Amino acid sequence: MSVQFSYYLDHISKYAGIIAAFLVVVLSLLVAYDAVMRYLFSAGSIALQEVEWHLFDVIFLLGLTYALKHDKHVRVDIFFERYSKETKAIVQILSMLLLVIPFSLIFLSDSIDMFMQSYLQNEISSDPGGLTHRYIIRGVLVLSFILLIVQALSEIMKALQRLESKKTFLRILGVVTLLGGLVYTANHYDMAYWVDPILLMFALTLFLLMAGFQVAFVFAGVALLFAVIDNDVGLSTLEMLPYRTYGIMGNATLMAVPLFIFMGLILEKSKMAESLLLSMGKLFGSVRGGLAISVVLVGAILAASTGIVGASVVMMSLIALPLMLKHNYSSALASGSIAASGTLGQLIPPSIVLIILGDQMHLSVGDLFRAAVVPGLLLIILYIIYILVISYMNKEIAPAIVSDEPYGDVLKEAIKEIIPPLLLIVVVLGSIFAGIASPSESAAIGVLGAALLAMSKRTFSYEMIRYAAIETVKLTAMIFMILIGATAFSLVFNELGGGDMAMEFFTGDMEDKWMFIFIAMLVIFLLGFFIDFIEIAFVVVPILVPIVASFGIDPVWFAILIAMNLQASFLTPPFGFALFYLKGAAGDKVSTGAIYKGVIPFIVLQITALLIIIFYPDLIYLFGK
Repeated sequence: MSVQFSYYLDHISKYAGIIAAFLVVVLSLLVAYDAVMRYLFSAGSIALQEVEWHLFDVIFLLGLTYALKHDKHVRVDIFFERYSKETKAIVQILSMLLLVIPFSLIFLSDSIDMFMQSYLQNEISSDPGGLTHRYIIRGVLVLSFILLIVQALSEIMKALQRLESKKTFLRILGVVTLLGGLVYTANHYDMAYWVDPILLMFALTLFLLMAGFQVAFVFAGVALLFAVIDNDVGLSTLEMLPYRTYGIMGNATLMAVPLFIFMGLILEKSKMAESLLLSMGKLFGSVRGGLAISVVLVGAILAASTGIVGASVVMMSLIALPLMLKHNYSSALASGSIAASGTLGQLIPPSIVLIILGDQMHLSVGDLFRAAVVPGLLLIILYIIYILVISYMNKEIAPAIVSDEPYGDVLKEAIKEIIPPLLLIVVVLGSIFAGIASPSESAAIGVLGAALLAMSKRTFSYEMIRYAAIETVKLTAMIFMILIGATAFSLVFNELGGGDMAMEFFTGDMEDKWMFIFIAMLVIFLLGFFIDFIEIAFVVVPILVPIVASFGIDPVWFAILIAMNLQASFLTPPFGFALFYLKGAAGDKVSTGAIYKGVIPFIVLQITALLIIIFYPDLIYLFGK
């Protein structure tokens, strides 16, 4: 009975996801149409622009439940992947019972109040020519968390079915209940904390993250717990969360996130990467280390056209790694060059990291994109120099490949494969750099360009668009649920005095800004060993923003330093996500030890590039301010 009921609940989430995926396509077309009409015919529409951000809202709000159904809400799975089937089921049940449902109920209560207030006031757009009935989009916010609770109940039912014995689960639930009772008792009798609550908050968050609970719900659940147990905070602190979330929903900058993801996923399925790798491999194969150099160059092109690290690493692992090993390349150099090149998408525009940093640090995304070009080129040059030097020093590590094919034909084929993605990059990034279009408008044009490129390669199909749109919904929902959870976390953190503590720590005990920069970079680098760049961007960066202002540090330059640092976090063993992508795609072709050995030199190169930008900050402005 419970299995059948869970099936019906899953269907609700399925249809929510299908609607959201359809709206991804509609959003892309509308934004592209709006951009063309405004810039070519000077015929803009406030109502159309508001429809666009309403569609963006519906996409990620309906996607929350769909991502939960498909277990796409990211988790730190270092230990989780080693759990037994039963242990994974217990973690899922506890996550739903203790994190997702309680937080969603509190959020739902406050968002219903916001919705009713908007409905009773018959709220309309504040802009002339804008949309009426503003309460409808606020109602979608309410609906999304109702659906999230419904899917959480379905997840509990499915997990209970996977339990062979309920005894272990009941024991764990009993222990958790006992701990909850002790916490409530301590709070009721105003017992003082033995440890500062801010430190407790971070310790509990880190513990739950390492245990494998979903990242977004950890931040949200821990925020709710400390809002309840700390008398100085209270649930009233979270009353503003729906309004903060509504502010996220109206953020035009963040609309670029799903559009760039959609563009990248279309390109992923267009076979562009495969053709590029094979032609570039032939082009540079006659040079020692030539295949590794071609991987770096293709990684850079993929970074500037897709920006999706996981897709880039997996594609190159599947295509380039077997080719490199076949030609007797060192497994360490092969895996290191693939992992490092795949992470270039974290820095090279149109990087999702830069869009998020622009939002969190209140900076122009166009300025960040321009500032990231030189650091990205610097990394590419350092990678290529390293490969050439190590290949020259050790002839066996990356031998040259002898080919009978005329070099002129190889060059023509390579140029033919490179020109289309380069044109797409020029159109998308050039329009942003020139100030002609916003990031979201450029991304929408990029979606159309990616579709045309796929058509030219005869790989365009309904299934491709369906896959890209559905995966866009999942990834977008994951990112924005983390943002909502991180917002709740920061509300409680600041109410506990965390912001003041951070300000005092960084300004009171440090002599100058350079000490602050060193400590901040070290903290971000170390955090990168354990948690994803999205959590760092949403939780740590807002703490640093006022301190950056107090020291008079150039915020664009500091944002680029953070982006470079976050890129390194993808490579740092043992938890770097690029390493997991590579190992997962490569299987038994390379050992984990070879991967770790291969990425270490590239991590050193990334730190070197970071130091160069620190000591020569004007380099980021070579393409203009």
